[in-house]
Amino acid sequence: MQISRADFGDPRLSAFLQAHLDDMEPTAPPESRHALDLSALRQPHVRLWVAIDGEELVGTAALAGLGPHHEELKSMRTEPRLRGRGVASRLLAHLLDDARSRGVERVSLETGSMEFFAPARAFYARAGFVWCPPFGDYVEDPLSTFMTLGLSALR
Repeated sequence: MQISRADFGDPRLSAFLQAHLDDMEPTAPPESRHALDLSALRQPHVRLWVAIDGEELVGTAALAGLGPHHEELKSMRTEPRLRGRGVASRLLAHLLDDARSRGVERVSLETGSMEFFAPARAFYARAGFVWCPPFGDYVEDPLSTFMTLGLSALR
């Protein structure tokens, strides 16, 4: 599996990200869904990576700048039939290494509070993320869970 910066011209990417948005749609009302679409992921403050296995795009993950030394984990998705095989772990390790190399001190994330997101919350907790209050432009929302990880603890 190769992890590299996303090629926005790759048609596999738009289809993969649309599937991510489609997965999120039934989980919450629009105001409680925070997944980024392709145009938002193209913004200069966002760094998007893809995991490719053979010819197949099997995962995505992004970091979006929030402020000096603080970034948000966005668009973390593994091809559903490959979940549990280490794709997300490798993507997360890659992103955290990249963030650390650029002097980022904290990575935070928002994920759903519903049962659908329980595996994601457990995954992030195993990686060292802890619950935190809303950050950036987020507000309290019973459908959201907020987590953060201090990178200095991982050095």
